[in-house]
Amino acid sequence: MKRLNHILLTTALCSVLTACDVLDQEPQAEVSESVAVTNLKGATAAMAGMYNQLQDGNYYGRNFILMGDVAADISQSVGTWDFYREMDTYVTAPANRENAAMWTRAYRAVNIANTLIEAVPTLTDIPDATKNAILGQAYFIRGLTFFDLTRSYGGVPGVVGTLGIPLVLKPSKQVDDSLFPSRSTLVESYAQVESDLLKSLELLPETHANITTTRSQAVKGTARALLSRLYLYTNQPQKVIEYANLVINDSKYALLGSYESIFSGAFSTESIFELAFGSTDQSGLRNWYFPSSMGGRGDIAIHEGFYAELIANPNDVRGKMTARDNVVGVYYSTKYQKAGNIDNVHILRIAEVYLNRAEALAQTGNLTGALADLNRIRTRAGLAASTVTGLQPTLQAIWQERKIELAFEGHRFFDLVRTNQALTKLVAVARKNGPPITLTNAGRQVFPIPLADIDSNKNLDQNEGYR
Repeated sequence: MKRLNHILLTTALCSVLTACDVLDQEPQAEVSESVAVTNLKGATAAMAGMYNQLQDGNYYGRNFILMGDVAADISQSVGTWDFYREMDTYVTAPANRENAAMWTRAYRAVNIANTLIEAVPTLTDIPDATKNAILGQAYFIRGLTFFDLTRSYGGVPGVVGTLGIPLVLKPSKQVDDSLFPSRSTLVESYAQVESDLLKSLELLPETHANITTTRSQAVKGTARALLSRLYLYTNQPQKVIEYANLVINDSKYALLGSYESIFSGAFSTESIFELAFGSTDQSGLRNWYFPSSMGGRGDIAIHEGFYAELIANPNDVRGKMTARDNVVGVYYSTKYQKAGNIDNVHILRIAEVYLNRAEALAQTGNLTGALADLNRIRTRAGLAASTVTGLQPTLQAIWQERKIELAFEGHRFFDLVRTNQALTKLVAVARKNGPPITLTNAGRQVFPIPLADIDSNKNLDQNEGYR
């Protein structure tokens, strides 16, 4: 039983109707028929369960975003939770609880997506347009999840890593050798992400029934936006531009006039893919950033150096979305501040797509176009237009704008790795609790494969930096 409980696909085998904890799982061989997708009602419930995996606190509801921030130079662990402290100081153990929880939750999302991909084409009570919409969302979520897993545990081609992730493409139904997959190559993993996203783009509608579902569930614009991000990782700037153009020219999406309103409101024109949270389905980000005096846990704070960058220009509205915890003596983000921990989470925003295109335009020699996109973001933030010249200064200006614009949204560590800057930027980063920290081990530009999965699956190889 120990082997079965620890294998990634067994822990990932969640009921497709609800989100659940590992200890609540039925044994795999005893999964009831009630969770099978046999009609439209079951498919709709399964799809809701798939999105619920993304909302979970171990994925976009908290953990994955914090992993991308504390491992970088914008956020730091100042509390008692050792698992984030390890990530903050580059000593993450393969047994790290938060790391393992993200891996497991992501593969649960994959399992539900696989269930839908296999079952929905056989259903007879669903019109073709509805089938395509459900399948398109399943392919999108699988592509997104494989992307997150690959960049977290595999790396970036040409920068770090050669091994990708286990590409599980069939739902888990029985105990057999399929439960013990090996890792695909890094190139194969990114190719699967691309394949899934292109398939989702083929199947998805342009819109859903209303603006809320159009921004909280995948549509064609959602797939195009994620493809624009993917092609930055795989160094295909012309494709970045192609898909970014399609999103930017889509009338559904536009930069919101007020940066603060992106987060105090919900489902604005800024939003391409936004997860909704409420009183019965709470986000954990406010709790981890806000101090105890404000009803939070306060384990995560802003790095001192980054706070100085945020407030360097008093006209930058983004620097105003911070506050000081006078008890601990640190600053924290107020990007997530709704009482009751009901802040939505943005996975894709139009501002990112502009910055994706700016970077790609610069890489293809169109510095004028790159500067125009960069300055759209700066102008909205209250800053004067940049007049930087030259390829490398332009790229550095774009990357710095990404750092500030997308702060506390889980991007920074992955941006540093994909641009091959992690080992030069994460140097002597000052911390509140302890000496300055430097990332010296190139192999730790990725996270470790969870120890429980390494122990239970002889076909899984650990990342070099954690052997």
